[in-house]
Amino acid sequence: MIDPTHNEKAAMEAVLPLLGEYVASVGMDKRLSAYSREEILQMVDVVLTAYFDNLRELTPDDVPF
Repeated sequence: MIDPTHNEKAAMEAVLPLLGEYVASVGMDKRLSAYSREEILQMVDVVLTAYFDNLRELTPDDVPF
């Protein structure tokens, strides 16, 4: 992302705890290259859902989704 806004940066920060929980559930010692396709897709879902949910909370009138 080029030149993220203040709210986009905040939304990125808000993703970290949920991403950490997901990685811990998969296994902290497991390399990313060893994740299955399903585990990667679930991780993408966790990140995107948390990001957009937080962005909606920060700008409820400005987000078109």
